[in-house]
Amino acid sequence: MAKIAVTDGMAPEAVKVLENNGHTVALNSIPKKELISGALSGFDAIIVRSATKLTSEVIEASSGLKVIGRAGVGVDNIDLEAAGNAGIMVVNAPRASTQSVVELTIGHLLSSLRHIARADRSLRNGKWEKKLLKGTELSGKKLGLIGYGRIAQGVANVARAMGMEIHTYDPYLPPKIAKSQGTYLHKKVDTLFEACTHISVHCNLTDETHHLVNAERMSMMPGKAGGISCGNHIVNCARGGIIDEDALFSALEDGTITSAALDVFEVEPISTDNLLVSHDNFHGTPHIGAATLEAQHRVGLDIVDAVMSALSGKEPETLVNGKFL
Repeated sequence: MAKIAVTDGMAPEAVKVLENNGHTVALNSIPKKELISGALSGFDAIIVRSATKLTSEVIEASSGLKVIGRAGVGVDNIDLEAAGNAGIMVVNAPRASTQSVVELTIGHLLSSLRHIARADRSLRNGKWEKKLLKGTELSGKKLGLIGYGRIAQGVANVARAMGMEIHTYDPYLPPKIAKSQGTYLHKKVDTLFEACTHISVHCNLTDETHHLVNAERMSMMPGKAGGISCGNHIVNCARGGIIDEDALFSALEDGTITSAALDVFEVEPISTDNLLVSHDNFHGTPHIGAATLEAQHRVGLDIVDAVMSALSGKEPETLVNGKFL
């Protein structure tokens, strides 16, 4: 039976599944700073979330490792090429947190447009700023989704039900999928910004998408929809680094962007040096997109299933770094 390290926590019921199948689980017992020194040598598998970074140096020092499980969607904290070169399968759990991130994204959109976070802050400071906090509606506005995977499509379904027109930029999306859902597919990301007053990010962080949302593109947003000066609004519950945060702060300062809400940041955890947190028209959350009881339950069971499948000699459905069998 396998020896499995779990470094970023996992639902108790998922740990129990591993143990009931005869595997030994080392739960949160390996300091992350020791990974590069070969602390994973002798382990058959490791299950991580976003906090553990499995760099090429860590992977090279981890002799005997066969499987890396990412309890979640994004795998940018894992060097996939190094893992492949070492013969290590990398699997993820792409479906478990979909609903949780969809709901948080919609929550951030609503909070931005109706000044919920700002109103709460002022109320706690003894202010009654009813006249200053006039918002706008989602209905009748154009929502631009950067990326159109499971989460973006879930956001589109909710937003469409609230009366929004859905646009997307996704160079890997078959046009027939967008057409079947009544979504306008843009061939260029610039035209998405030119068309939409509301932008939500739903892509992975890559060299191609780093600072994809920059000062130039934010300045393209129209600020008006249906004759209403609704302003421009940006939400990111995907990955930090896709938005240029310095440019976003400047855009909030000069009014190019009316509101911004982020669950993810380029450097996490953020420090007081991040100017965004000082701006009245910004609100954020500390990377809690998947932090629901339901998602944690699902993601634990999904990643355990994928890891055990890989360890048993099968090629898991959620293998993300090539073919091994």
